[in-house]
Amino acid sequence: MVKKLFYASLACGALFAVTSCEDQKFNDTFVDSERVHVDTLSTEMQKVRDYVPQYALVAHRGSTYWVPEETESAYRWAREMGADYLECDMQVSKDGVVLALHDTDLKRTTNIEEVFGERFPETLRREYYEIIYPGSGDAHKKYIDSLISQDIKYFVPNYPSSYTYYELMQLDAGKWFNEDNLEVARSGFATHHQYISTLEDLIKYSKGYRLKRYGVDQKAASYNLVWGDADAAQGHRVVTGMKLTGSKITNPVNYYTVDAVVDYECDYVIDEKWGGNIPGIYIEFKEPWLNPAGFEQMVYNELAEVENMNIMEYNVAENVPFYVNKSERTRIGSDPILSGNGRVVNVGETRGKVILQTFSLQSLVQVSKVFKGEVPMCFLLWLGSGATDLTYDDPQGYASFINLGVEYKAHYIGPCIAGAPNNYPELNYPWQHNLIHRAKMKNHPYSFDTYDQMAKYFGQYNWGVEGGSRYEAPYVDAFFTNHTDMSLQYLYNFGWRDAEVAPFPVLDPNDVLDQLGYEK
Repeated sequence: MVKKLFYASLACGALFAVTSCEDQKFNDTFVDSERVHVDTLSTEMQKVRDYVPQYALVAHRGSTYWVPEETESAYRWAREMGADYLECDMQVSKDGVVLALHDTDLKRTTNIEEVFGERFPETLRREYYEIIYPGSGDAHKKYIDSLISQDIKYFVPNYPSSYTYYELMQLDAGKWFNEDNLEVARSGFATHHQYISTLEDLIKYSKGYRLKRYGVDQKAASYNLVWGDADAAQGHRVVTGMKLTGSKITNPVNYYTVDAVVDYECDYVIDEKWGGNIPGIYIEFKEPWLNPAGFEQMVYNELAEVENMNIMEYNVAENVPFYVNKSERTRIGSDPILSGNGRVVNVGETRGKVILQTFSLQSLVQVSKVFKGEVPMCFLLWLGSGATDLTYDDPQGYASFINLGVEYKAHYIGPCIAGAPNNYPELNYPWQHNLIHRAKMKNHPYSFDTYDQMAKYFGQYNWGVEGGSRYEAPYVDAFFTNHTDMSLQYLYNFGWRDAEVAPFPVLDPNDVLDQLGYEK
């Protein structure tokens, strides 16, 4: 042991003789972070970066706290609360409908175990094929049987891409929330059937619409597509057509399976409670293997087809404001939920109406080929050992991921933040925020669920108030939150949002749910 200490001391002495500790600083993160190389966004990319308002509030899945995530109730609530963006994850149904859905297993957020169990939904699948391939006779029956046999062979239970949207509409995406969250449960989440949302649904909600429903907005006929007779259709969404588009997709469950893409014609109505807010949407591409080849182009096309959301296809004036007076809306709901100062969110009408995001490097590369850096894009970071996770969170490792973001046309980095209730790894230290800014990118961390997290990263305490700091707070340029109510109030209380410009005061979250009709 003495010899080991002697040789260790000798080695340190030799190193010191070559260069001083002051010059090396191998363990000084601050110094290393300031000398490590980062690439920078071009001037043109910086212009796209600035399509998004500073300190934009992103309603993560609408909310995972107050409402069943990524449902109509979640997005209506976040819209009326005044969120700048409605966020979702994207997957696809077996028949090519782009879904707003996080989990790759449907058991957590739907009643699939009650409806289908792990059985193949043969009766519904047969109904579905009879609708899109109408016909009669033995030859027709044999053709439908052959399709069913093929589907059974490659069926994987609980996986979204194993089910057509016709089948997914049978699931309830609201009841589970009441069982898991007794303190904020509402019977209205069950009585007002909550569906797995589609990307089209999300866009429509952002524009002030809600689902058109039988028995509420339209009398059910003796027969209704998807639902059957009038009694069965009561309260369900109105679907007026299902048509083959002529397109095909490779099914992510099994790439040997090629499925026909079906266009569902769904109806919407102006939400009577819409107070005029038009937030943008913030949509996530998951790992490519979870979706069919060409999924990025599918999303591109849908953004172009629904409400002119694709700014690469529809020009938007440069000077459209992020917030406007309610009087500038040509229409709002008949019984609207209004802010006190008459201001409304207008982000969804600007060039920043859509932000793309992904954790996956492979998806980032594919998205850059389709959207070419012309639509705002965020490269999300997670510390872990996965194929595209950030493995080393030292300055060199962090900078390497920033450089990948710059290379593949991202405008923002989205790091996870520490703290309850999620207790994620910390990837948003002040020096990391500074590295992002050195690259001329902006910082969109996730997810802010407590006052403490807001205070910490906005520099109220811990990292930037007492005695000043090396890096100036806040350590955030936009952020994801499950508590739009709390986060908005914080922004106003501490001067990060102007109460004369944006909607004010912040509405009570329970009052908004009451007014939206989700009774307790």
